[in-house]
Amino acid sequence: MRLSNYFMPTLREDPADAEIMSHKLLLRAGMIRLLVSGIYSYLPLGYRVIRKIENIVREEMDRAGSIELLMSAIMPKELWEATGRWDNFGPEMFKLKDRHEREFCLGPTHEEYFTDLIKSVIKSYRQLPLNLYQIQTKYRDEKRPRFGVIRAREFIMKDAYSFDRDEEGMENSYQQMWDAYDNIFTRLRLKYRVVEGDSGAMGGNKSHEFVAMAESGEGLIVYCNNCDYAATDEKAKVVYNVEASKEEELDMEKVHTPNATTIEDLVELFNIEKNNFAKALVYEALGETIVVVIPGDRELNETKLCNYLKIPSHELQMADEETIIKISGAAKGFTGPVGLKGHVRLLVDSRITKMKNLIVGGNQTDYHIKNVNYGRDFEGEVVDDLLMIEEGDICPKCGEALVMDRGIEVVNIFQLGKKYSSSLGAKYIDENGEEKLMLMGSYGVGVSRCMAAIVEQYHDEYGIIWPLVVAPYHVIVTIVNVKDEKQRELGEKIYRELTDAGVEVLLDDRNERAGVKFNDRDLIGIPIRITVGKKASENTVEYSLREDRENIEIPVDEIMDRIKRKFEEEGLKL
Repeated sequence: MRLSNYFMPTLREDPADAEIMSHKLLLRAGMIRLLVSGIYSYLPLGYRVIRKIENIVREEMDRAGSIELLMSAIMPKELWEATGRWDNFGPEMFKLKDRHEREFCLGPTHEEYFTDLIKSVIKSYRQLPLNLYQIQTKYRDEKRPRFGVIRAREFIMKDAYSFDRDEEGMENSYQQMWDAYDNIFTRLRLKYRVVEGDSGAMGGNKSHEFVAMAESGEGLIVYCNNCDYAATDEKAKVVYNVEASKEEELDMEKVHTPNATTIEDLVELFNIEKNNFAKALVYEALGETIVVVIPGDRELNETKLCNYLKIPSHELQMADEETIIKISGAAKGFTGPVGLKGHVRLLVDSRITKMKNLIVGGNQTDYHIKNVNYGRDFEGEVVDDLLMIEEGDICPKCGEALVMDRGIEVVNIFQLGKKYSSSLGAKYIDENGEEKLMLMGSYGVGVSRCMAAIVEQYHDEYGIIWPLVVAPYHVIVTIVNVKDEKQRELGEKIYRELTDAGVEVLLDDRNERAGVKFNDRDLIGIPIRITVGKKASENTVEYSLREDRENIEIPVDEIMDRIKRKFEEEGLKL
């Protein structure tokens, strides 16, 4: 392909609203272009990368025995109502009506649609197991789209669904997809970790995420270097060792604490550690007021709270000042678990029950209470673990220190069990003639996210460094001066010969300054670079790799051998 008539609108400066490197570089390299917040076009170079990622995904899915099809992105309300997700999925769902006022949604995921298809076709155990997948555009109305295509409102995803007779079959399908994803990300050259995830709105009892490691990642994961434990910060179990105290329970005492509304204020006022306090957080959920009591030195994990309450995250919100005053009689910052008013649901992290003589909010403005003890002074629903994981916490499996890191979630896999088959009536007849529900799994790969994750891991100060396997083109041939006949003729000759040999080549034959051409080729990140310059008359060119940018002079007849060697080093065939 000739750059003289190619569509590659590169930018010289970082876009003002781009937050992370993949967002900046994909925009600057002319690979994506913003339409409105969270919605992007994939321009020619970027779309070639997307197609290469899709092909790798497709090859590994086919190898794993999954069968490709394509479903509609538009789904009727009735399917989602049957599973309860029309309301539970929340405001991220794009909803619309047709001219007959019938309601539809733009699919954020496709569990309902696939289940409905299968229940109408699969009748016998002989037709199972079955695994189907599609590569399609999904839609989620993100509250705050950010990080370019990583958190977008329209995105490309491969979603697969397995249907099995029993638990063993579902586990086997789950492992097959896990293995396929291992192969995919190994081929994409992504550094990743597999961690336990939260099932959220998808449902089911088991979930894992494949996380591409990146300092800019919005996801926080924890893992143990001593064993195989790994989880998202939302899922990670907190081992917060509190032995049942044998300390004598002292009499409660109200203390004047003017303007001390935070744990930090109280630590300074009382001159004691944070773990001597308990904090009470007030929420509203489905019309109910919830007060959650946790140790003063920890943060609440709202995902764990939602899971305990069995509500979607969008139904949980912090209570307003009016509600806080109504249930406590005090201003915000002075709420405590002793003597709350009205109908309040009080949840208590299990560690609180083992602690003695805590300091809590006094339910009176500018007052706290000392020497408060669970069981004697207040009671509530005890929840095993409501805490957010923190640096320095220990592994729940082996007791060693956990490591925390950031990454980009590129895959989510779920064992759904009978959640959707029971709601939608997906049944089969077993070998004994009995009707049984199918067991399902769901497996998603964020294709457009993968593109961004690769850029996050492969870039430098000059631009993108594409791995050869997903690069939009393998080679870029740069003619330094297109007005020089010798340079132009040699550049054209190399371009034709490489193209005929099956190499994907960009020919920079633009009438531009050499500096512009060199900057562009660094920016767009083509892995192999051939520069045709002043020694064209000697049949000598400069050869370099994008990853090291070191130019060496070689005879033209060595070019193909070097390209083949590079392909072999990457484990690719030419």
